[in-house]
Amino acid sequence: MYRIRLHGRGGQGIKTAGRLLGTAFFREGFEVQDAPRYGAERRGAPIFAYVRASRSAINQRGIIRRPDLVIVVDDTLVTMPVAGVLAGVTPDTVLLIHSSKTGERWRQRLNFPGLVLGLPDGADPEHPLEPRFVGAACIGAAARLLGVIARPTLIQALQHELAPMGDTVMAHNLKAAINAYDLFADHTGCVQEGKDSPAIHYDKPAWIELPPEPVAVAAPAIQVTATSEALPTGLWRTVRPVIDYKRCHSCPWICGTLCPDSTINVNSEGFPEIDYQHCKGCLICLASCPHHAIQAIPEQEFNETVKGGGQRS
Repeated sequence: MYRIRLHGRGGQGIKTAGRLLGTAFFREGFEVQDAPRYGAERRGAPIFAYVRASRSAINQRGIIRRPDLVIVVDDTLVTMPVAGVLAGVTPDTVLLIHSSKTGERWRQRLNFPGLVLGLPDGADPEHPLEPRFVGAACIGAAARLLGVIARPTLIQALQHELAPMGDTVMAHNLKAAINAYDLFADHTGCVQEGKDSPAIHYDKPAWIELPPEPVAVAAPAIQVTATSEALPTGLWRTVRPVIDYKRCHSCPWICGTLCPDSTINVNSEGFPEIDYQHCKGCLICLASCPHHAIQAIPEQEFNETVKGGGQRS
């Protein structure tokens, strides 16, 4: 099985690049998985994509921990721990880094025992790649390094996936991919299929066995009654729900039932009353009142009014 991991930043087309490579594999007769993995939801944040390809059924899922090929679209991620570019690599892993520095320079800098290849800012030095075409160039290079994706298949995959973007965008991506494909002709097939680690020799982690404690020790709050009543959770409140009894239609089965902390009781006249010692100010009662008889007052404003001698209903 081929296991490829792509690293880039949000806005660099990593998801599309992974899908392009997956489609090329599929057109060569492989079983394929391709999936992105998002980090922070913002432009420029590290993003990952995983591609698995095999001639037989793929039973693995999730993160690729031991990649055969690592593609780095943005070289600033290499030394960023959160990006995890070197996580799980072995001497058999091939690193492909889009960078102005050579692969040998990166190999020395990282002290990496395996093969490191640098993809320059365009196979044609006179026309450096625009950032939005870097992903296609990396996929073109990867197809050559894998040695199992032919040029016509690569072209068909790009045409199929990029057709909705228009002829101009497709033409630029095709050129970037083909130039990179040709650039790495001397390294055709340098990425080898990784072998799955047999589970028969798997050593379990040295877990520390912790015997369960008696319930009376480990969870006393569960066993002791009335603990919630003894805790004045009303101190958590920042906004106070206040009932306007001129509007209230005496239907406490609505607000009282929906209160998650059961802090709304019914007085002798049938009207709801709020237990402010335990009301946390979630305002579900306010949102559920069909007659809009409950208003929200900031707790600080309420307290200042009380201190000043005013009254609140």
